[in-house]
Order: sequence, then C-alpha cells, then structure tokens
Amino acid sequence: MLRDYGNFTRRQWLRAAGFGGLGLALPRLFQAQAVAAAPADAGLSPIRSCIFIFLYGGPSHLDTWDMKPAAPREVRGEFQAIATSVPGLVLCEHLPRMAQVMHKVAVVRTMYHGMRNHDSACTHTFTGRIPLRGDVENFTSPSEPTSMPGFGAALSYVRRDRPAVLPHAAAPFLIRNLFPPLGQTAGFLGSAYDPFLIEGDSKTQTYRADKLLLPDGLSKSRLESRSSLLQEMDRHVGTAPAMRESYEKAFRLLASAAVHRALDVSQEPLRVRERYGLAWPGLTYPIDNITPELAPALPLRGQNLLLARRLVEAGVPFVNVYDFRVQGANWDTHTQNFERLKGYLLPPADQALSALIEDLDERGLLDTTLVVALGEFGRTPKITEKTVGREHWPDCYSAILAGGGIRGGTIYGASEKLGAYPASDPVTPADLAATIYWRFGVDPETEIHDGAGRPYRLSEGEPVRALFG
Repeated sequence: MLRDYGNFTRRQWLRAAGFGGLGLALPRLFQAQAVAAAPADAGLSPIRSCIFIFLYGGPSHLDTWDMKPAAPREVRGEFQAIATSVPGLVLCEHLPRMAQVMHKVAVVRTMYHGMRNHDSACTHTFTGRIPLRGDVENFTSPSEPTSMPGFGAALSYVRRDRPAVLPHAAAPFLIRNLFPPLGQTAGFLGSAYDPFLIEGDSKTQTYRADKLLLPDGLSKSRLESRSSLLQEMDRHVGTAPAMRESYEKAFRLLASAAVHRALDVSQEPLRVRERYGLAWPGLTYPIDNITPELAPALPLRGQNLLLARRLVEAGVPFVNVYDFRVQGANWDTHTQNFERLKGYLLPPADQALSALIEDLDERGLLDTTLVVALGEFGRTPKITEKTVGREHWPDCYSAILAGGGIRGGTIYGASEKLGAYPASDPVTPADLAATIYWRFGVDPETEIHDGAGRPYRLSEGEPVRALFG
C-alpha cells in the first residue's frame, strides 16, 4: 500500500543476465553504439544524476526501515522504534538522524526476488535481471563479455550522444566475494562503458583515479601537444569517427579540472567532512571477526558519500558507491546482528545518508539527483537463537530513495505482520531498474544489443511512478 497516495500495480518478474569486464583504457572508455530516450511524464523533469548506494551483505529491514514493534520478540528483536518527521512512520532507534529527514525520503518496503546467494542477489540488484546461471555464487572471470551491464554502464551507452566528461564513476572499490559479482561493469557493452573506478585510501582518507594520472615525464603541455598532433594527423590521414570521438573524450577527461577537484575531498571545510563522518569515533579492532585488513573502508564510509556529492556537482550522471568491500566486514549479520548493527553499521550509515540528503538539498541538487540505497536482500524475520543473527532473506526487504522528484514521506507497499513477504505492491529489481532509467528520461523498453547483435530491453520491469510527483 502506498500510504496517502493510492495503490500501484503488481510488478513483473524478470529474466536475463549479469556482468562484464574490468578493463579500462581511456580511449576505449568512450567507444560504442545504441539509442533512445523518452521524455519524462508531464510535469516531472528528468533527473541529471543518480547516486546508487549499495549496502553490501544485506541489511536487516526489520531492524531499520520496516520495524515490527507488535511482533513476537524473536522477530522484532531488541531495538526500539522511534518517531520520525513523518507522522506514523517509525524507524530504528539507531537511525536518529535519518528520522529527522524522512519527509524527504521514500521507503519501499516490498522489494523481493528469488536469489539467496550474495553474488546472484548482487547481480540481480545491479542489473535488474535474474542471472542466467541462476542462484549461485560467481566463480567466473570478472571480464566475462556475455553478461548484462550495470545501470550506469547501460545509461552511458544509450546516452552516449550527450556530452559528459565522466558519465559513470564507482567508488571506493568494486566489491568481491571469491570473485567480483557480475553486474558492476559494462558486460557485453564492452569496457568502453565500464565505470571510472575511483579508489579510496582509508589511512589518508583520500581518493585517486589512476586513469587521471599522467605518466611520468608527460606534462600537461606535452599532453596538449599530443592532442594537437592527433588533430593534425586527422586532417591529413583521417580517423574513424568513433575513434576520433574516443580520443577527444579521453583528452578532455585527462584535462578536466572539475573531475580532478571533485576527487580532492580535503578541499571541503572540516565541518562538512565531519558532518558526513570521518573515522568513526571509538572504533577499535577486532570487531567481531573484522580486522583492519578485512575492513579497509570503515573510516571512509561517510567520505564516500561526500565524494559522490562532489562528483554530482562536477557533472557526473551516475555514481555507484559501495559500502564495504568483502564478506566478513559488511551487513551480512548471521551472527551478533544487534551488536554489529548498533556498534559500527548503523551509526555511520545514519550520519552519512542524512548528511548527503541535507547537503544535496541545501545546494539545490536534491531535485535533480536521485539517491537510492539498498542491499542485495534483507534478513530473516526470525532471529537465529544460537548466533543471535539473521540469515539471508530476499522474499521481502526495503529500499530507500530520496530526491529526484520523490514524494517525501512516502511509504510504498506493505509487508505482512512478520515482515516475511509483501502484503501489497511488490517491487522487483527490474522495477527499480525501470524506475531509474525512466527518471533519467530513458524509455525502459529501449533496446541494447550484445556482441552477437541480440536485442535486450533495458528493463523488463515497470517504473514505480507513484513514488514521484
């Protein structure tokens, strides 16, 4: 049920695959082909950017966005519900900052799919499609050329005729289990559309992108000379249009002061960096089974979202932000669910997410930027008594969205009394994918083609239009 805004139709299930190569050479970063954009609904302008925040491991919806205070203790757990800025909407007591901005946020409480393993669930989330291999962990090369592209890559492909110095970025790493889950790159669209990887250093709390670094001995003036030489050769010899465009974009990116500045988060006032969250106060190791080696990005979590805001300001249309890199140091709370959530998972997330929403709003960027935050699934309604944990649960979980024309304070859909299954208005990853494409003004039915020329729709779901307006 969409409270106060009426009901929306039942979503469809989806089909197809997953991933792609990790290669990234600047001239190839901008090559390829495809088309089609559709105007947004009347009165709703297309967004300019999307920040897609992935909470790797699967956060417990029952202990965050869809609490069940009236359920038995073995379901509701030990956390208390607190009031928010939206009458009737309650959140976990460990999300006090988010509670104050929920009038700017929509909660989808009925996400669901059938993937119970991390890798397959991640791929489903990143692409909006069921992996062709089904519900299994990934044991393939991350450069598999037959898999489906992620959202940012697909958008870069269909919008390739629109100027953007940097169309798609990912930070501060790509996640991995045994291998990186498919769907984080461009898949069959080719490495030209892979995300531009911006790596973070938790010790110095800085960011770098190796592709922006000029080789030793190559100054900016020499780079400009090479660009001029390329233009001169083009006049006398001729260059294929696609290759010419790729080199031109590569030179523009290398010379882009805006992108270079965006990576330097140290230029932000200290109060802003602290608002997002620097190293979490009082954080000591070991935490449960987490060591500094397993949790390289713990101190960077807030700064990752600050970086995302700076990239949006620099004109980057799609930014993937990954919260935690590997298993054992993420939201996968099979053990000590409540201790881990209140100790180091929820407080930094609460601080950073609320800061991002408020900061975008204060800078006039919230209306044109869609923020999406979710994991690959939720957690079991019943707490595992022996480990005080919750297990994987894709049958019903939550996602939050803010900005981009969202109706603030919206609760879309309702789970049944134990939070185990959708009671109304189920939403699949395909629907979420269609929603993102639609908000960019791109028709979800737009066709893209793999290396063999086979057509695929961008999404086989339906946009959740009732969230907007």
